[in-house]
Amino acid sequence: MRPPRRRRRTSLRRKIAALAAATACLVVAAVGVLVHVWTEHDIRGRAEARAFNSVYAAMDVYRRTGALSDGAALDPAELPAALRHPADGDRHTVVVDRAEGTVGPSVWAAQRTGGPGSPVLAVQVNMGPELSDLPRLDAAMAVASLIALAAATPLAAYGAGLLARRLRRVAETADRIAAGDLDARTGPTEGRDEVADIAVTVDLMADSLARRLRVERQFTADVAHELRTPVGGLLAAADLLPAGETEDLLRARVRDLRGLVEDLLEISRLDAGAERPVRARVPLAEVVREAVLRTGFDTEVRVASPPAPPVTTPHPTSPHATTADPSATVETDPRRLERIVGNLVVNAHRHGAAPVRVTVDGRTVRVRDHGPGFPEDLLRHGPRRFHTGAAERGSGHGLGLTIAMGQAHLLGAELRLTNAPDGGAVATLRLPD
Repeated sequence: MRPPRRRRRTSLRRKIAALAAATACLVVAAVGVLVHVWTEHDIRGRAEARAFNSVYAAMDVYRRTGALSDGAALDPAELPAALRHPADGDRHTVVVDRAEGTVGPSVWAAQRTGGPGSPVLAVQVNMGPELSDLPRLDAAMAVASLIALAAATPLAAYGAGLLARRLRRVAETADRIAAGDLDARTGPTEGRDEVADIAVTVDLMADSLARRLRVERQFTADVAHELRTPVGGLLAAADLLPAGETEDLLRARVRDLRGLVEDLLEISRLDAGAERPVRARVPLAEVVREAVLRTGFDTEVRVASPPAPPVTTPHPTSPHATTADPSATVETDPRRLERIVGNLVVNAHRHGAAPVRVTVDGRTVRVRDHGPGFPEDLLRHGPRRFHTGAAERGSGHGLGLTIAMGQAHLLGAELRLTNAPDGGAVATLRLPD
């Protein structure tokens, strides 16, 4: 079974770099707004103070000399209405944001020169020159921000790349473990952060999983070896029973028990890596037909017609005047290939429904039944020993597909389990070139 494919993902490096750039933009925008507001507020505050002080100085000069100074005027026409009737002796200021002629936003300060009905002395302070510098300040802030952003983004991308490489290393190790390589380890990692913690956790998980699998495999091998001797004794004892229905029933049950023990022994050898294929060039279709025939089930075998090879005319004196079709033979272990095909056919009849069809197409062998199909749990996690996916008991031990998968892996072949769109289970075995 192939490990599930990961969905296409966006690079973590790009995500972190984009997040850093977005954060920098937000910081720049916030700082720019704060600087703009603070500068404008400072200009207005200084203008109000200047206007207030100018009125105070001009009033002092006016009362002593009767002359106007510091740009002061008596009852000017442009004086805002709010300052035309100030309280006696009090100084007041008003900010006017509208521009009048060549004068920009201004601050007016006014004070009555005497008692009620006396003229109002007013001073206007133009804020236009100072406020006109604000756009230039904003532009300078924007340029500085862009320069800082251009320098910060590559640095963020570089730092994110270092983090992504470390995470990718951990992910590759996890993928290898999920694919069955229990010896895969991340090993020592740089830093003492969360990524290093994840790497250590993955390695500890792999160690724990490997220990558990070793214990399980050892238990399976021990049970199979211990049962082999008493099962042989049962077979010998069954031969001593008088012929009859009891003897036939007992012999059938002992044969089933012996088959289970042999399957367990085969699984333990596959788990231990003690099996070695004996390869030979054999006709694939004939090996498949023989494997189907040995099952004893009524199964249809179809052989797809290979493409016609190019016609060549050898030299009459050549000793190789006849050539065989290379697509009709494969180099594999015929005994193990028969074991795989036989288990798939038996599983199709036992858990599926007729008709069961075996198709040989090139180097591909496909076994199809018309039953309910493989359970979703089996398609998701692959075959598991003593797990048939069937609600009823006595219909198998869940070892057939496990053995077929192990033997296919030993041959370097690919065995995929799927369900047909119109119903039924499909097991596809692809032999290597």
